[in-house]
Amino acid sequence: MEATLNALGAILLKAIPTLVLLIVVHFYLKWMFFGPLRKVLDERQAATEGARQAAQLALTKASEKATEIEAALRKAREDIYQEQEQARKKAVSEQTSRVEAARQQSHGLVHKAREQMTAETEAAKRELAGTIETLADQIAKRFLERRPAA
Repeated sequence: MEATLNALGAILLKAIPTLVLLIVVHFYLKWMFFGPLRKVLDERQAATEGARQAAQLALTKASEKATEIEAALRKAREDIYQEQEQARKKAVSEQTSRVEAARQQSHGLVHKAREQMTAETEAAKRELAGTIETLADQIAKRFLERRPAA
């Protein structure tokens, strides 16, 4: 067993320079390769995160702007609808007043025509009343004149 321990001690003694060399290589690689690589990866991560934050900020601003534009469009549409409604009401009111004026004028014309017809009828009745007696006398005269001839 002592031989085994001696052999193991010899192997460990020979492994010490390899172990030291491995530790030196480890720190050298950490300092020369992994350190700058970590620094580049951190910068890349920061740049990527900054770009993400900038994109998120731009997206938020665009969303707010879209909301503002939609609100402005909605308000403009409401204003246009109100203007159209006012114009429609004004047109209906004007049309109603023109129809009412035409109705009043037509009623006036009808009333005037009725009065004129009444006056003409009365004049015709008076004229006929005056000519009735004359015609009655003429008819009676002719009728009486024909009787003796018959």
